[in-house]
Amino acid sequence: MTYLPTTVRGVWLYLYLVIDVWSRKVVAWDVAEREDPAIAADLVGRACLRERIGKGRKQPLVLHADNGNAMRAATLESRLEDLGVLRSFSRPRVSNDNPYSESLFRTVKYRPDYPRKPFTSKDEACQWVASFGDWYNHQHRHSGIKFVTPQQRHCGQAVEISRHRAVVYEQARQRHPRRWSRSTRCWRQPDVVWINQPPDELGDPGQLPFVQAA
Repeated sequence: MTYLPTTVRGVWLYLYLVIDVWSRKVVAWDVAEREDPAIAADLVGRACLRERIGKGRKQPLVLHADNGNAMRAATLESRLEDLGVLRSFSRPRVSNDNPYSESLFRTVKYRPDYPRKPFTSKDEACQWVASFGDWYNHQHRHSGIKFVTPQQRHCGQAVEISRHRAVVYEQARQRHPRRWSRSTRCWRQPDVVWINQPPDELGDPGQLPFVQAA
C-alpha cells in the first residue's frame, strides 16, 4: 500500500497492489479513500478468483506483506484462511524484506507521466493507475526477468523469447567475434524467486507460488 496525494492538504488516497513475485505482474489493484482490512481482503479475494487460485492446490499460495494494520488484521487473516492462502511478513524495520513492492512503487512514482499535480478525485487516480497497470504488465521490459514483460513471463512465453535472444546474440558473436571480449549475455529466466524462504520441509522452493501485497 502506498499514498497518492490529493488536492486537499493532509488528505491522501491509498493505492493497494497485489503483485505476483514470480512474474512481477500486477494481478490486482484498488484505490481507496482509507486504509481498511476489508478492502485488502476483498482485493486478495479478487486476485485469487482472477488467477483461479483456491483450496486444494498441491502447493499453497503464500501472501507476503509488511506489518501494517490492514495486513495484520483478523479480517484479512480470516479471508486468507477461507482461500487456503498462507501468510508471510517482513521483519520489523527491515525494508529489504519488501523488495518487489518497494521497487514497483518507485516505478509508479518515477514514471515520466506520473502527475505533477495531486489527484483531484478518486476517479482520476483510478484512471491513471489503470493506465499504468496496463503499461507495466504488457509493455514494460522488466530488468529483473531478463527484459520481458510481466505478462510474457506470467503466461509462459518468456522462456522461448529468452531462448531466441540467446541464439541471436550467439549468431552475432560468431559473425563479429572481435566485438565480444567474453561470452554473450545470459538470457536464462530466473528459476526460483523467494521472499523469506521457508524451511526445506515445506517443499520444493521452486514450486511454492508467491504473491506480494503492496
